[in-house]
This record gives sequence, C-alpha cells and structure tokens, in this order.
Amino acid sequence: MANSYSSLCDDFYVDMLVNTELDLPVERDTILSFFERIEKQFPGMGNFSRKDSGDFCLEEDRQGERYRWVTLELDRICAGCANANEMEDAYSLQQLVLELAPYMLGVNHLDIDSLDVTFTMDFDYRGNHDELIADAMFGSTPFSSLVDMPGAKAIGFSPSAIIAISPDCRTQARIALESRTSIYEVRNQKYKSDEPISLYFTIRRYPKPNERFDAVKSFAEQCVMAEELMAEKIVPNFVQPLVSAIAQRRR
Repeated sequence: MANSYSSLCDDFYVDMLVNTELDLPVERDTILSFFERIEKQFPGMGNFSRKDSGDFCLEEDRQGERYRWVTLELDRICAGCANANEMEDAYSLQQLVLELAPYMLGVNHLDIDSLDVTFTMDFDYRGNHDELIADAMFGSTPFSSLVDMPGAKAIGFSPSAIIAISPDCRTQARIALESRTSIYEVRNQKYKSDEPISLYFTIRRYPKPNERFDAVKSFAEQCVMAEELMAEKIVPNFVQPLVSAIAQRRR
C-alpha cells in the first residue's frame, strides 16, 4: 500500500515498540548477531552505535528524508521508518524484528508487557503552536472561551486522549498533539522554524493472561486497526483541521 500520509504532513514516521517485563540482553555477541541479521536483510542499515544512555542503535544514513532504525533500550525494542514510499517498507523491518526477538534476544510471550504501533506526523509551522492547536482543535468548545479573554494567549495546548477499543480494554488507541513552543518564544514573539507540531496516533495492545501472545500476528492486526482509524477518524477530524489552520496562517 502506498504511503498517502506523507502528502498531508512534512514528515511521517511508523514506529513499533515492544515493552518488556525484563531487561534486554547486553552481551556483545548477542547484540552484534541480532543487528548483523537485520543488516543482512536491510544492507543500508550499516550505522551501529551505542548511545550515552547505553541504548544500542542500528540505522540507515539520516542525511536523506527516508531512513530506518532499530534501537535496543533497557526494557524496550524500537523499530521505525521515516517517510517510507510504501507502508510495507516500514512494516517489513518491524515484522523481522518481532520474528527475531524470541530467538536472538530471548523475548518470548511471557516477557512482553505491551506492543505499540505508532504513526507520527510532523507539521512545520513557525509561530505559536499552542495557539494554532487551540484554534484547530478547540475552536467550538468551552476551552475557546478562555483564549477569548482580553490579553489571553495560548501557552499550554498539547491535548491527548486514550480510549479502549476492545471489550477487555487490552487494546487501546491514543491520540496526542505536541506543541514545541516555549513561553519565552510567546513572550518575545520570536519563534523557531525547525521545531514541528507533532501528532501521535498509537494502537497499543496488552497480552491477555490466559492466552499465548503472538506478537507477529498482533502487530499485523494493530497495523490494520491503525490505518482504518486514521482514515475514518484521525485524518478528517485532527489532521485536516490542523493542515487548514496552518494554511490559513501562511496566506
């Protein structure tokens, strides 16, 4: 499936996160063998590093707009893809990571606390992010009455919400908008141009205690849920109002 989301924003990311109950292994041979196996299937992922935090990372060159990465943190496995031409380009890396994790990292169904699929959309905008979000998301709500007060300025509009989308509440959807405007910028009317507004949409699933959790199967199901909800709810009700608000201010 072609990636249609990139046409709506400046950058689009697909992330998969496995949150584990136990700490991940840090042995040299284990880490290098795991990343070498990924590099074998994705030859462009040749940049290996260990961060100051202790995290291990294998990634493609980030000089271009399209790149992939895999990170091993203390108790989390992360795999992501930026601005993929096809959604399958992102999913294929993440599926491989899930397939390798039990055999090369010792992460089995008992060890998985939760599995996330996150779509992130970045929107470049030089101005008060909070004000823009307030206008786009809260224009016809009681919150707008606060901004309408004389001299009032929006300085803290980063809304988020979580809903359960399964009867047992173990599958959840989260929508969040993040402003990166500081009070200093609002006070001085000097705004950075390199910090975007970010929209995060996550489908999270917690394993059921009475079932063996199949991470690969669940990942595929969560991707379908994420794409369906993006089309039905997120794009028309969150993305398009945000894009329209940005366009109006650039005229």
